[in-house]
Amino acid sequence: MTRWNGWPHVPDDPEDVSGPIRVIVHPPSATGGRRVRADGEVLGMAHDVADVAEFLRRAGLEIDPAELAEVPWIDWRGVGPEHWRPDASS
Repeated sequence: MTRWNGWPHVPDDPEDVSGPIRVIVHPPSATGGRRVRADGEVLGMAHDVADVAEFLRRAGLEIDPAELAEVPWIDWRGVGPEHWRPDASS
């Protein structure tokens, strides 16, 4: 697993992907949960924001789950961090 030492470069412009890390939280799968990738590496299948925070912690990034929605280098694909099931209702 990739390990990042220290805080990553966090760009002022969320479209700037020149930094060392970019996290993608994919849309909910057909069975629920969302695949999480960082710099192209699959970190796991998350079922809530606490799972995303745990994957990032294991990769060396400490992020409060309550702050994940506001982090500019996390790309929430399809729906936001409040949606985890395929119907996007929760």
